[in-house]
Amino acid sequence: MKFEWKEYTVQELIDLGLLEKPIDGNHGEIHPKASDYVDTGIPFIMANNIVNGVIDFVNCVFITEKQANTLKKGFAKPGDVLLTHKATIGRTAIVPDEYKTIILTPQVTYYRVKNGINNYYLKYYFDTPKFQTILNNWAGSGSTRAYLGITAQCKLPIILPSYNEQVKISYILRVLDDKIELNNKINANLEQQAQAIFKSWFVDFEPFGGTIPETWFMAKLGDIASIKTTSFSPAKNPDVILEHYSIPAFDKNKYPVFELAKEVKSNKYILTSKSIMISKLNPNTKRVWRPMYLTEFAVSSTEFIIFEANNPIYKDFIYSIIDSVDFMDWMCAHTTGSTNSRQRTIPSTTLEFKVPIACDEIISEFCAIVSPMYDKISQNICENQKLVKIRDTLLPKLMSGEIDVSDITI
Repeated sequence: MKFEWKEYTVQELIDLGLLEKPIDGNHGEIHPKASDYVDTGIPFIMANNIVNGVIDFVNCVFITEKQANTLKKGFAKPGDVLLTHKATIGRTAIVPDEYKTIILTPQVTYYRVKNGINNYYLKYYFDTPKFQTILNNWAGSGSTRAYLGITAQCKLPIILPSYNEQVKISYILRVLDDKIELNNKINANLEQQAQAIFKSWFVDFEPFGGTIPETWFMAKLGDIASIKTTSFSPAKNPDVILEHYSIPAFDKNKYPVFELAKEVKSNKYILTSKSIMISKLNPNTKRVWRPMYLTEFAVSSTEFIIFEANNPIYKDFIYSIIDSVDFMDWMCAHTTGSTNSRQRTIPSTTLEFKVPIACDEIISEFCAIVSPMYDKISQNICENQKLVKIRDTLLPKLMSGEIDVSDITI
């Protein structure tokens, strides 16, 4: 029951033996440098490797076991709760059991629970809006020097219900997160399959190093697709309810979110059933999107490049080209703007990319195979965004005791 919940500081939980003292990574000269990174070894986890509540081991760097043995701290183990506390504030994750240990940078703290605290409960507590507000305020969020060291973290408040209630709360939230993670794994598998099929049909042809059949021809991407910048002004259409695709501010690397939004102020790009969206942000990261459920008025933020198929039957063929590693490498090589710029520009020369074109019948056969895969990916993304909204709605209610879990049986 809520009246039994108690508030502690981190230091009080340490003194009670419920929590080990939080520890971050190595500072100063002992901190591993870029020249120390190797292809495989022990993961060296930075704040940007913690994305959407999980650790991104695909894009992290590694150091050797020999170098790891020279470090003094920052050794996180499976089950530890991670919290970012420098520059990028408030990202959380649970260390999985993929590696026996990982090494943290000074941007990340690990919290190791003992008897009386459920590690998933602690992770979700860190995710609550209330705690995030305190953390960001104390760290001076908004400043490039935002930081909350270990000493200050020990003063942070943590509210604990009984251990049994902690388990129930975390179980409810984990069911949603587990489904989200399953959908993500399915999508990764489907993307790999679709690209494998694309390569098996086209990889031996130019521009990928081979010779195209006599009945085929080489064309420019611009011969089958266009970049559209048709805009829509919400200010001039105040009564129109928009289906709006945007990039969430907290995560520049993931799929866009969509929502029905009436109060959209700035101009947007109009989307059609032929649209394919690519993020302008972090162009070195492959982020392609097929808007699946379009209302009469669907728009995207101008943070996207909007490609459209000149012929509807080419849509998923074009999507496969744009989703390929070859195209993404080519696009990034031709992207203009500072590497530190928030938005870099994909120039019109993108449409000069050479592609092999078969007859409409072959393109249709190819799309008949991959389109259901892309549809399933889109469905899973849409489902995940709904699950995230449910989880984020439940989170503060569960963590405040507004939803009583004491009588729930799991």
